[in-house]
Amino acid sequence: MTLRSLPDVASEPVRRRGGRVASTVILLGTVSLLTDVSSEMVNAVLPLYLTAQVGLGVLAYGFVDGWYQGVSALVRIAGGYAGDRGGSPKWVATFGYALSAVSRIALLPAHGFAAIVGVITADRLGKGVRTAPRDALIADASEPSVLGRAFGVHRAMDTVGATLGPIVAFLLLLAAPGYGGVFVVSFAFAIVGVAVIVLFVPNLTAAKGAATTRLGNMLKEMARPRLRRLLVAVGLLSLVTVGDGFLYLSLQQRDNMAGRYFPLLFVGTNTAYFLLAIPLGRLADRVGRSKVFLGGYVALVAAYLAAGGPLTGVGWTLLVLLLLGTFYAATDGVLSALVSPMVAADARGTGIASAQTVVALARFGASMAFGALWVTVGRSPALLVFAAVLTLVIPLAAWLLRVAGTHAGSPSVGEEALA
Repeated sequence: MTLRSLPDVASEPVRRRGGRVASTVILLGTVSLLTDVSSEMVNAVLPLYLTAQVGLGVLAYGFVDGWYQGVSALVRIAGGYAGDRGGSPKWVATFGYALSAVSRIALLPAHGFAAIVGVITADRLGKGVRTAPRDALIADASEPSVLGRAFGVHRAMDTVGATLGPIVAFLLLLAAPGYGGVFVVSFAFAIVGVAVIVLFVPNLTAAKGAATTRLGNMLKEMARPRLRRLLVAVGLLSLVTVGDGFLYLSLQQRDNMAGRYFPLLFVGTNTAYFLLAIPLGRLADRVGRSKVFLGGYVALVAAYLAAGGPLTGVGWTLLVLLLLGTFYAATDGVLSALVSPMVAADARGTGIASAQTVVALARFGASMAFGALWVTVGRSPALLVFAAVLTLVIPLAAWLLRVAGTHAGSPSVGEEALA
């Protein structure tokens, strides 16, 4: 059989009936798995690399961490809109994956602050471009009644890669101290991920329409009170969400952990995320996506209290990692599942990107604020302050989501509001 004789799957929708997850979701999960092995290898060493080797202070790291969180916001809506407008979300996502792959190898010659920020910018721009078109592909390939499960399966596969990445980084550092090997192997995994999306993922094309009509429809959707209230709720919660790097640096300093073990903190969080992503996605479909989403932030408050409290030791560290993994499993894919039914199908990528942009921008501000607070009052008080403020924000966010009338579960069992 030649390549020419293979069936054309480029525009063939691949859905599964009866609550089964579509093959497109599995293929995109494979791409994300490989990409996350690559990205989490780098992320697992980046906080120590920047603070110990490059020599950044806590406040400077706060800027880098915030920039890392927020720069993708610059192109998230553009990526979602490009996928919607052109009817080819696969190729927009592919460009994003390729840009991030190139940034991995670019870390080798980057040593100064400006060069490192430039490489991080390229990586995050790639993530910003690809995320919404990829999630739109998942939503388009899935039945509405199993959106939570579909995103849960994807995030679970994504998290397998996120768990393996720090382990690979740990083993490489154990075998040969130094960060060059980590960056090279990271690039190799990223390239394989790009190959999988190019060769195997179908391009679920939406019917093309006039660009002005699509933009007008999206602006009309954005003006609707329920979506606007959801975005406000998500933004408020994200404004008091501490970046993972800060939380891990806090644990490392509290327990005086050796640098070579630092990547294992990421492994603990990602293992919890992997184990809980599918069960919490299914729970969200049954009892209400808003409820599970807010429950994730309750777990985050508990993580801050456990990390910032007076008790130390391996047990408390593991508890923090479990709670942080629970937070991601309850919020990451569930947010996309919340937004998807609220916008028209031909503007779904843009709608998802709007929510993700709000999260990214708010977390940029949160990282800057937390870095300044750490310098001013110290590690533990800063965490406790964020825990207190987040505790106050959660009921307000719950009210906003209830007023917005977000879908509580699958349309097949009723489109109830959070009550």
